[in-house]
Amino acid sequence: MDIVLVPGLWLPGSSWDRVTPLLEEHGHRVRALTLPGMESKDADRSGTTLADHVAAVVAAVDEADGPVLLVAHSAGSGIAHAAVDARPDRVMRAVYVGGFPSADGGSLLTGLPEQDGEVTMPDWAAMGEEANIVDLDDAALDRLYADAIPAPAAVLTDAVRLRDERRFAVPITAVCPEYTAADLRTWVDSGDEAVSELARAKVEYVDLPGGHWPQLTQPEKLAQVILDAAGRPGRR
Repeated sequence: MDIVLVPGLWLPGSSWDRVTPLLEEHGHRVRALTLPGMESKDADRSGTTLADHVAAVVAAVDEADGPVLLVAHSAGSGIAHAAVDARPDRVMRAVYVGGFPSADGGSLLTGLPEQDGEVTMPDWAAMGEEANIVDLDDAALDRLYADAIPAPAAVLTDAVRLRDERRFAVPITAVCPEYTAADLRTWVDSGDEAVSELARAKVEYVDLPGGHWPQLTQPEKLAQVILDAAGRPGRR
């Protein structure tokens, strides 16, 4: 199977390096994407938009030999979901790890400070988001911040555009790391706008207790979740 891995904000494709070989061992063709402007800290991100990131994911789906298992981390889930909307017949299942698909007209993430068209990774503890980094020791946390690449501000704040209702026929595996599957079900059932796309989809909820970065802290367990999703039925 073709598996396309989409990183979250501030991360390049190499953030999947500990997961990719575990999937390839099972015969899957894996492509971990580095989205436009995220090649390095020195890359030109000026003018990079959310549409550019979505187009890069769509292109990877189009280049695959067969139906795609589309896996995304964090806010990358909103990018991947827009690609599902663009290619609902090419994606057999989506796996969203620690992130939710944004609704039409929404944005990936708001409220973070922007400087010169970029948004740097915040200090999670200072923001009261200790759950994000609970399983990173001091050395790993220092490495996360040191390696983080500023994200193009427009990627965070541009409006998501969704047009094809067939996206709801693509099953979703929602992987719950720093929150629980029960938490996410409660948010969905309560009508929370942030997870409104999940309310209309066929969703399998999977707990993966830990912090927000399981591809870095527990790659073996995350790889098994992805492998399990690859064996699930696809579009209904």
